Parts: sequence; structure tokens; C-alpha cells
Amino acid sequence: MNVLIVDDEPLARERLSRLVGDLEGCRVLEPAASNGEEALALIDSLKPDVVLLDIRMPGLDGLQVAAKLCEREAPPAVIFCTAHDEFALEAFQVSAVGYLVKPVRPEALAEALKKAERPNRVQLAALTRPAGANGAGPRSHISARTRKGIELIPLEHVIFFIADHKYVTLRHEGGEVLLDEPLKALEDEFGERFVRIHRNALVSRERIERLQRTPLGHFQLYLKGLGGDALTVSRRHVAGVRKLMNNL
Repeated sequence: MNVLIVDDEPLARERLSRLVGDLEGCRVLEPAASNGEEALALIDSLKPDVVLLDIRMPGLDGLQVAAKLCEREAPPAVIFCTAHDEFALEAFQVSAVGYLVKPVRPEALAEALKKAERPNRVQLAALTRPAGANGAGPRSHISARTRKGIELIPLEHVIFFIADHKYVTLRHEGGEVLLDEPLKALEDEFGERFVRIHRNALVSRERIERLQRTPLGHFQLYLKGLGGDALTVSRRHVAGVRKLMNNL
């Protein structure tokens, strides 16, 4: 079984390489990948059977890499190896795709490699399903279907949601996507991270920069990552935004 290691930490790559090398029937492919873009390129060239994949990485993270692999006809099996147990959704506890929390135990790695199967669209959907499904908490990523296929946007990259008729525009660090989800459902799920500033707008609390009143008496909110653009705050929400800013 040929195994590709993907992790942005050199020490983590070295440790996983030693653990895999000690297992009978497993071979570590070289070089390892330190980010998602390298991982996809090496998967194309090395054709691994299994990918040991970190989640938190610069650029494309592990969940985004897995999403892209799920679009392929014959993707390798994926075992997530991460220091962050908050991504361990119920689907990974019962599925054949492994989810290992660092420091990875040798026996846990061996068991995961035995059970590893190809990731599938059902498992990908579990990562991005709405809160409340089978008792899951808020999603860590939001999925959107675009011309590129399925895009996964990390929640911390989201700047705002704006409702327009039946769709919601999600603005993030890399652009915009359309969601077929009600704004109210997004508010219910992510209320701890986003605040309503208008009947049709939710903004990231962490990105609030300043509130400014215009000469005509309107209120505008400036957000980090919008390049100087501002969003209108309705009068009924001004007091709540001010209170939030005082507590930041």
C-alpha cells in the first residue's frame, strides 16, 4: 500500500513517515506534501493508494483537498491526521475513512489503514451538512456548487452573507459564491460568529472595523477584507452593533 503524507509541519511528516514505515505492507511515497496544492499535484503523479491528510494548512486545507478528490473517478483513500478534534463529525466515527488526532498512535494508524476506503460524496456531505443533522454542531466549512465543482469555504474566511430573493451571496476572502440556504438558517447555525446588521445581511463579528454615520444620517459598517467598502446597518440594528463593538 503506497501512502502519501500531507502536512505543513516537518516534524509531523517525519513522525508519520516513521510510523508508516514500521507497518508491514506499507510504503511511504516521496516527496511528502506540505500544502494542499502540492498534495493534488503529487497525487496526480505518484498515484498513492492512501493519503494521510492534515486539515489545517495554508492555502487549500485538508477538507478542500478531500472535496476535490471526491470529484475524481478513482480517488485515493483519505485518512485525516489533525490536532483539531472539532472536525471529528459523527460520519468519520462510523465510516471506513479514518480520522486520527495527533499525536497519532501507531495502533490507531494501523487500524485506519486496514479500514481505509475511497472517500465518497456521502462522507463529504457529512462535513458540510447543516447543524442539527444527526446531532452535529455548526459546520466548519460551507459548501457551494460553482463552475469549479464543489467549493468548500472555511468559516473563518467568510466576511458576510447577504440575502437576495431566493439565494444568499457569501462573500469570502477569495470572492463570492451563491448559496441555496435561508439567511435565518445561517443565523441560527452560526449566530456565535455572525451578527445581523440588516434584515438581509449577516456579517462576521471578528471582521467588524468601524461604524460610521453618513451626512444623511445613515449608518455604514466597515469590515476587514472589503477593501474600504461598507455595508448599510438598519436603524433597528444600530444599537446592537454598537453594543457588540464595545464588547470586542
